[in-house]
Amino acid sequence: MSYKRVGIVGVGNVGSSIAYNLALQNICDEILLKDIREDFTKAIALDISQAIASINSKTTIKAICLDSEFKNCDIVVITAGVARKPNMSRDDLLLTNSKIINSIVRNVIKYNKDSILIIVSNPLDAMVYSALEASNFQKNRVLGMSGILDSSRMAHFIKEKIGNKKVEAMVLGGHGDDMVPLIKYTKVDGMSLTEILDEIELEDIIEKTKNGGAQIVKLLKTGSSYFAPAQSTVLMIKAIIEDEHIVYPCSVRLDGEYGYKNIVTGVPVVLCKEGAKQIIEIELTNKEKKEFHNSINSIQNLIKKLHENI
Repeated sequence: MSYKRVGIVGVGNVGSSIAYNLALQNICDEILLKDIREDFTKAIALDISQAIASINSKTTIKAICLDSEFKNCDIVVITAGVARKPNMSRDDLLLTNSKIINSIVRNVIKYNKDSILIIVSNPLDAMVYSALEASNFQKNRVLGMSGILDSSRMAHFIKEKIGNKKVEAMVLGGHGDDMVPLIKYTKVDGMSLTEILDEIELEDIIEKTKNGGAQIVKLLKTGSSYFAPAQSTVLMIKAIIEDEHIVYPCSVRLDGEYGYKNIVTGVPVVLCKEGAKQIIEIELTNKEKKEFHNSINSIQNLIKKLHENI
């Protein structure tokens, strides 16, 4: 395998957790960390480097100050932006984080022309759209981390009800209150979820999934979740670096798939060294189609606000 370098812009709780997990798992050879807090970033790089020395990880961690030294990355993860606070929706972050994403992407692509971008900042789908516009990269090279996280949260709430069994959950749509948990495609030890839980229990899981992130924000009071988003991002990075050709729900631009064009939302994609090699179109029920349409409308409204404030 050739030398693999991952860059992370934004070294807060999510960014540092991604770097630590990557290094522990020996997924890449080098991780570049960049943040406006230069001394803080140096400290995080040193802390992670010392932590992984005990397992002889092959990964090198570097804190980068200059844009010109943040270069030649196979993948660039962007977590930078304002985090959600209690009573703040992901949508409230729209204009502030869009400006941050646009500035970062324009700087990043100067020295990382062949990279794949993974966006983690919220509101996620709108930020992926902003990154696509700013980079002018092909859509397979600009992805958003959302569906894996939402599916993981759904799996957690299912396990709360049925115990620690093997759960394969699937969530489509935007990374927000209008996400679409798919009961039909969710399995427990290979069995359909509808064979195990009743209608009331299923609705409870759906509502908890939609509010999974907000619940953590409410409890923390000063920030948002980071372990689960970091793990979801690491799975994407691993699939790309190791050319796994594995299907994960990610935020990508649709160009006719599911009947929508020039809109970014969460759908199943085949992840490999090319990024999102293929969008998988799965059959939706009429109810799910309506919910997916509502989710698309919410994202379109955010993109409209972006265009109005350019």
